[in-house]
Amino acid sequence: MTPDPLFDLSGRVAVVTGGSGQLGAVYTAGLAERGMRVASLDVTTGDLRDGVRALECDITDRAAIEDALEAIEAEWGSPHLLVNNAGLDSPPDAPAEEVGPFETYPEASFDAVLDVNVKGAFLCCQVIGGAMAREGRGSIVNVSSIYGLLSPVQDLYAFRRERGETFVKPVAYSVSKSAVLNLTRYLATYWAGAGVRVNTLTLAGVWNDQAPEFLEAYSARVPMGRMLQADEALGALVFLASDASSYVTGSNVVVDGGWSAW
Repeated sequence: MTPDPLFDLSGRVAVVTGGSGQLGAVYTAGLAERGMRVASLDVTTGDLRDGVRALECDITDRAAIEDALEAIEAEWGSPHLLVNNAGLDSPPDAPAEEVGPFETYPEASFDAVLDVNVKGAFLCCQVIGGAMAREGRGSIVNVSSIYGLLSPVQDLYAFRRERGETFVKPVAYSVSKSAVLNLTRYLATYWAGAGVRVNTLTLAGVWNDQAPEFLEAYSARVPMGRMLQADEALGALVFLASDASSYVTGSNVVVDGGWSAW
């Protein structure tokens, strides 16, 4: 079957940050399956699909990003797509001080999350986005979260408090993902004349074998009645990467099962 030219990505070069993670692995594999040459930038290389080049890179270090870009350009040329997917959040087993009251949330934890989620995206846009702008084409997709659009529903975690734990969904992740939205808008207007489109992909919570109590509470809050499956985030990314979205920039594509609709 002849590929639809609107969605044809073959021969283009993609850079995905956090490519070894749950969503990153889906993105890198899905883009490679569609003929893209894909570089994953991550602090660990992980197990990646054949044809995906893994580059160990700390995205909070501008020099490391510049070195990664130099390696990519030497092999494949300037990227056509940057997916700012790498993200840091407090895990379910985070230290008690990270999931306690807002008033005592550690400054060091706040700095660590903002460093990766905001500064990392900012630096990658500077270095890799700047290279695309010099070529006069490209697409940047900044991955955000419904918790960057709306406040976390703390009631989802009531089951933890009911069993005696102190647990509040921390503030830093929400602040960082909200910042991503306006980084997108800023760069969409800044680079519009240079042919680089910049959009946000906002996702709902991704199923990852969470606690049954959480899954039940979360699913009851979603009109579609379930969490996002990781592979369901790929279609929107392909759209934003391809010529099908040639007049889309500064937008926020929300993939949340209807969460933000009520």
